Amino acid sequence: MSEKHHPFPTLPELSDAERIARAEQTYEHLRTRHSCRDFADTPVPREVIENAILAAGTAPNGANHQPWHFAVISSPEKKRAIREAAEAEERKFYGEDGDKPKASEEWLNALAPIGTDASKPYLETAPWLIACFAQRTGGIEEDGETQNYYVNESVGIACGMLITALHAAGLATLTHTPSPMGFLRDLCGRPKNEKPLMIIVAGLPGENATVPDHAIRKKPLSQIASWL
Repeated sequence: MSEKHHPFPTLPELSDAERIARAEQTYEHLRTRHSCRDFADTPVPREVIENAILAAGTAPNGANHQPWHFAVISSPEKKRAIREAAEAEERKFYGEDGDKPKASEEWLNALAPIGTDASKPYLETAPWLIACFAQRTGGIEEDGETQNYYVNESVGIACGMLITALHAAGLATLTHTPSPMGFLRDLCGRPKNEKPLMIIVAGLPGENATVPDHAIRKKPLSQIASWL
């Protein structure tokens, strides 16, 4: 049985020059996006986050099952609990709990130019935390049983679009991925068929926010693309 189809949405009629200009404008805008680790506690309207998540929900995905859930946290108590749980895992990662670091020396050396450590105050300071979950099962009806497909790929694309939408709204963001992240499922009250993938921190940058030199370096087009 074939499903009903709809006409493809009308795209703007642009000249080649206009398409090039729009692509360049998008690049110039997105090249100002950087991970932020110093956030202001300035409130950001909920509607900004709602619309950014709606934009993320338009992402391409396997069988249109839309296998994602975004748990949005603004409660100071909940943010504090997430920070405490995340920092406990981070201390193990960096070896700041007195034991051998979970991370390899090579990994820690790679992180050194960025200047990260187990302290994550932004998890409390920023007005919004968005915990992103991948639904292994559920389907479009979220019945908890129907198999989902290309889950990690689908949710990864959606998270990228969410970050892009937040950046377009003039917000700074950070992807935080403590490991393991099982505590997020418990703190956000999500079911076992959902796997936490990351926390996206969103808000305005703090007055002392900086970008490390290492993060300014971007591979040139000749290195990230080939033309066949």
